[in-house]
Amino acid sequence: MSRNAFSFLRPYQLRGSRSLKPEHARAYLSVQRRSIQTLAADEYTGPHDVEKQKRIDQLRKVKPLGDYHPRMVYPTGADSLSLRDFHAKYEGIQETKPDLVSVFGRVRSVRSLGSKLMFLDIERDTQRLQVMVELKKLSAQDGLDEGFKDFKKMIRIGDWVSITGNPTSTSTGQLSVLAQQVPHVLAPCLHHVPEKVDNAETLARRPHIHQLTSNEPGDVLRLRALIYDYVRTYFIQSGFLEVETPIFDVNAGGAIARPFETVANELSNMSVRLRIAPELNLKRLIVGGQDKIFEIGRVFRNEGVDNTHNPEFSTCEFYEVGATLPALIERTEQLVHGLHTAVESLRSTYFPSLAAASEDVDFSQPFAQLPFISTIEKASGRQLPDLSSANASTELLGMFDTLGLAVPPNPTLPRLLDTLAEHYIEPLCKNPTFITQHPEALSPLSKSYLDEATGQRVASRVELFINGREYVNAYEEENSPFEQRRKFMQQQQFHPEGEGAIDESYLEVLEWGMPPTGGWGCGLDRLVMLFANKKRIADVLPFGTLRNVVSIAKTI
Repeated sequence: MSRNAFSFLRPYQLRGSRSLKPEHARAYLSVQRRSIQTLAADEYTGPHDVEKQKRIDQLRKVKPLGDYHPRMVYPTGADSLSLRDFHAKYEGIQETKPDLVSVFGRVRSVRSLGSKLMFLDIERDTQRLQVMVELKKLSAQDGLDEGFKDFKKMIRIGDWVSITGNPTSTSTGQLSVLAQQVPHVLAPCLHHVPEKVDNAETLARRPHIHQLTSNEPGDVLRLRALIYDYVRTYFIQSGFLEVETPIFDVNAGGAIARPFETVANELSNMSVRLRIAPELNLKRLIVGGQDKIFEIGRVFRNEGVDNTHNPEFSTCEFYEVGATLPALIERTEQLVHGLHTAVESLRSTYFPSLAAASEDVDFSQPFAQLPFISTIEKASGRQLPDLSSANASTELLGMFDTLGLAVPPNPTLPRLLDTLAEHYIEPLCKNPTFITQHPEALSPLSKSYLDEATGQRVASRVELFINGREYVNAYEEENSPFEQRRKFMQQQQFHPEGEGAIDESYLEVLEWGMPPTGGWGCGLDRLVMLFANKKRIADVLPFGTLRNVVSIAKTI
């Protein structure tokens, strides 16, 4: 643009503003604002690779960078619709409607047919819509030809745009919007959106790119939401009260796991821990008078990351006064069978990219049951020693040697028993199967009794396994403060480091009288894995495992 184009500004520059006409002053201020915005945007464009620099240069040729992210303003006189509502209102129309509508979405496809016609596909909330932008159909206005050419040059996949126009149908019957104005850019994408990403590091550090290039992450989110909603609705309709218990605690109890520790500055630098389970606090509410309660929330265990474990995960626990083990089994069967039916009925509509759970798995009721000790003895051909004896671990180690089984690290009695279960019982649990009558040493918070069939002390507990993987842990809660103290002391002996304090505050709660109660816990991430047919927990977490979350913050 020539210098003379702004000659009207000279009086302002030389003699001040008194001699400047109002319209000239407005033009000058507009130019000044644009200059300021451009400088600000240029100053904060951040690190540049070659591709990003080319895109910025392309955008800057059309208008200042500061003009590309306007506030959302809906056109006056137009019916502002989401793409979902647009489809619902106009699906099946045969001709162009006079209705003036406004829609917006992310550009997913750009197709030019000559110099005066282009098609866009925009997407929002899983819905797609075609946009026709034809120069001769646009409302006449100053600079229309140039504006159309500029838009055609700079628009690219990934940009967010708004369109004002009329609902129409193409000759092939495709529902579209016929633009009346050049589409308005709401947020340009500064990077190239690839069709597919296979690089594991990119997917780990940039989960947003994974979602932009694949339908699967969004389908997993919808599946997760369905599972949470179904579980929550089931319990509420069954008369349960949803509650929340603290994430922080001084003694992170309720399970055998290493907690995350931090310091509370406001409490004289006292050490606190992230909970490893909400169990003990939920039982405190039962003692306090609640009858049927449940909680859906996050728990944290400072342990390894593998295909089925993440240090941060989601769980649901419920506690019901008077519930016996048969009642817990029946409720579990109802919930899991009903959830399977609901998911499969909605799969093709809400998460079509996810494969169904293995067709070989039969979710019919009732589920099978396998007693812990007798199943191991039958499969191994060996009788287990008296698990209450002082030398039980030594005898089990001898059994491992005889059977040629690998001894687990830190071979405590619970670890040895768990290993036997992994080897001899879990592979039998393809269809939903309850493992029952666990040895007392594996269940310190469960009531226990002497099993006449085996002569061993066993817990009033069941675990639900499907396809060889655990999903539910349920038992009749130990409500005796004397027995609970004994089991805490026993648990101390099995602790990997020989440490672990007895939770005196919880024992004091039991002294106030806890009624007979049944409790239940379920890992919700594993349910998502089951119904998404995924073998890795990382594949069903929006940001992956803890390794992925940490890597997001690293320099790319």
